[in-house]
Amino acid sequence: MAERQERTAPDAVLSRIGQVVMLHHAGDREEARRRLLDLWTEIGEHGQPLHRCTLAHYLADTQDDPSDELAWDLRALSAADEAEGAVGLRGFYPSLHLNLAADYVKLGRTEAARSHLHRARGAAAALGDDGYGNGVRAAITRLELRLGDDGGPGGESWGPPRQRPM
Repeated sequence: MAERQERTAPDAVLSRIGQVVMLHHAGDREEARRRLLDLWTEIGEHGQPLHRCTLAHYLADTQDDPSDELAWDLRALSAADEAEGAVGLRGFYPSLHLNLAADYVKLGRTEAARSHLHRARGAAAALGDDGYGNGVRAAITRLELRLGDDGGPGGESWGPPRQRPM
């Protein structure tokens, strides 16, 4: 019985991340960044990979500098890679690679962007046929079109949705 409760009990760290994400979506980016960094300090570089992946994925969204955003998105991918066997984060990969592609576009690194965009497209089969999955697939298509049109980021509509699976 205790084992069953443990499997169905909400994850306190993910709940805390979700609360901070709501703060960020409400428009308080600086406070969200501060609280997410506090959580990062708390869980540490060696915390559970799912926690590190989710936290880094959201921390990327609060960064002002594209290089810092890239660094956090790379941390998220690394944690997902570490957890893949144990946790099964296949549904994270399309968004992780899409966000990395967008980071590389911002930094003018088109070939790296195309590489991650290709990985995002390949991983998209793991997405459900729901709002989140459809949104990520649409963002992949928009970025593919933008990179195919002129090799650059161009307009405002190319970026990925910044919703994350929890």
